Amino acid sequence: MLDGKIAVVTGASRGIGRAIALELASRGAFVVVNYNGSKDRAEEVKKEIEAAGGKAEVYQCNVSDFEKCQAFIQDVIKTYGRLDILVNNAGITRDGLLMKMSEADFDSVIETNLKGTFNTIRFASRQMLKQRSGRIINMSSVVGIAGNAGQANYASSKAGVIGLTKAVARELASRGITVNAIAPGFIETEMTEVLSDAVKEASVAQIPLGRFGKPEDIAKTAAFLASDDAGYITGQVIQVDGGMAI
Repeated sequence: MLDGKIAVVTGASRGIGRAIALELASRGAFVVVNYNGSKDRAEEVKKEIEAAGGKAEVYQCNVSDFEKCQAFIQDVIKTYGRLDILVNNAGITRDGLLMKMSEADFDSVIETNLKGTFNTIRFASRQMLKQRSGRIINMSSVVGIAGNAGQANYASSKAGVIGLTKAVARELASRGITVNAIAPGFIETEMTEVLSDAVKEASVAQIPLGRFGKPEDIAKTAAFLASDDAGYITGQVIQVDGGMAI
């Protein structure tokens, strides 16, 4: 159980982030539901948590902004006194073939997915070091492990998250802080709903378990990594992909 723990989940207004926020709250954590543009949906997540007997608050912050991240994390710590769990889920895609990809499309994905993860860790780690405890869970992707045509920016950002996870895990381990990454495969979210039936069928054919995963599959993995049961696991990348990247 996560009773009394303070958790920040970035990009928590929908999809995997929403599922993680709900799962952590169901296990007793107070969840800070971070969003960038979807305030109404973030408020809906808060209401859903509270309706189930949990506790949550909503915070707006664009994680790619270093100074805003500093204010966001410091405000959470000032308000709640501590920070026990940080889940870096916020991410964007700007897919396109390399030869046609604009600099802006490359930079924006790196700034949100990779730099955003650095930004929040940068400011959360100070408090966790003081506490001599903490759980940091970063969202990578199977694409960050295997690569994918048309996603040079996204694959680079998610591979970077893996390197960042391992480096930070080494830096913070002596103070009882664990840092791990989850690498989802194809998960049933709004991102995959827009794919054509032909693409979906081709994708499923690559998955040994023969189906897309659900946001709850990722959420339960995150909850485990946030728990005391995972206290001796750090610097790892857990692939939740139905066997896709075996």
